[in-house]
Amino acid sequence: MLSDSLSRRLERRGIHYAWVIVAVTFMTGLASSAALGLPGALLQPLAQEFGWSVEAISSALAVRFALFGLMGPFAAILMARFGLRNVVVTALGLIATGSLLATRMTAFWHLVALWGVMLGVASGMTALVLSAVVSNRWFETRRGLVVGVLTASAATGQLAFLPVGAWLVQQYGWRMAVWPVFMACALVALAAWLLMRDRPTDVGQAPYGQAPDVLPAPAAPMRLTVGTPFAVLKEAAAHRTFWLLAGTFFICGLSTNGLIQTHFISLCGDAGLAAVPAASVLAMMGIFDLVGTILSGWLSDRYDNRKLLFWYYSLRGLSLLWLPYSEFTLYGLSLFAMFYGLDWIATVPPTVRLTAATFGPEKAGMVFGWIFASHQLGAAVAAFGAGKVRTLLFTYNPALFAAGAACLVAALLALAVRGNQAAATVQRKTA
Repeated sequence: MLSDSLSRRLERRGIHYAWVIVAVTFMTGLASSAALGLPGALLQPLAQEFGWSVEAISSALAVRFALFGLMGPFAAILMARFGLRNVVVTALGLIATGSLLATRMTAFWHLVALWGVMLGVASGMTALVLSAVVSNRWFETRRGLVVGVLTASAATGQLAFLPVGAWLVQQYGWRMAVWPVFMACALVALAAWLLMRDRPTDVGQAPYGQAPDVLPAPAAPMRLTVGTPFAVLKEAAAHRTFWLLAGTFFICGLSTNGLIQTHFISLCGDAGLAAVPAASVLAMMGIFDLVGTILSGWLSDRYDNRKLLFWYYSLRGLSLLWLPYSEFTLYGLSLFAMFYGLDWIATVPPTVRLTAATFGPEKAGMVFGWIFASHQLGAAVAAFGAGKVRTLLFTYNPALFAAGAACLVAALLALAVRGNQAAATVQRKTA
């Protein structure tokens, strides 16, 4: 296979094949999250063409967010049973197909089925759980940094494609904006089929950071059933740390994907800002998020993860409370993009580390899947709730104030995490 010969060539140059896996996973997150974020640029075009209200469209997108999160624990089972490559290729294929079919939709139920159910399930198969599984399987050291890099791809993909999508909508109509996402998913699926492997032993290597002369034995096949995630949930639910992390992540999803990703362009439109400049602000957030989340991964390997979460949620909450007073000028929105973007998904590396420290690396992926499900349920609540608020009150301000206040609550909840926190606070040295 191509992966075997490539791993040998890279090994002779001192490069571990784990970094190829990281690159493929990064591109997978970029492509799938771009598909997840694109509908945020299409709220107004869909409403104008089909006569659907923002509230109705938001309800379909809320289904997408809910399924995206609820697939997390079961994605861990699919990866264990069928392998990373098969799951990734299948998910990207479904996303590409659903995106293409959406250009032919004529009824509201088509929107729910394609961009609610199909996109939600497929993107959930390659969600943040994939990042957690890759970091724990392929890396003995630098796991926090890897999670940071892979997490950054999710927000960056959601945001970076939006300016292109908004421009295509403006110039050629919303259907043309779907094509870049379709092509990206198809190309990354091909790369994953050729290069993705399940474990380091598949290419004759030890995990990155582990002594190469101590090659681990191949992992025994896990006996997993549909009930396994629920058994893991029952066990995790007995821990106070699980509920604290799930609660903070619910607020994380509520204040990011559900609110800003879905409604920001519409929010700016209410303030008189056109779609392309508004999408450009989101892209700016994506750039800051890329820096902030990678930095968060580096910091999570060295500092108290509870305190990192406290600062991330606090800064995000303050930025949301300030947004209605920014007057939506270039200066005001740039300032918001910087502070908000730096911690868009910077909360993920500390949350993953706290999860692994409490429940162990073997169960970390599935437990984090349930925590991530909470994240997406929060996103679903905000996607629908903010649309409802906009319909009833003709303004998003109450939704922004509620999300900002919730973030300040999440900051305090993060400090209450105990359990195996000592294990999650890594000594201040580079692994």
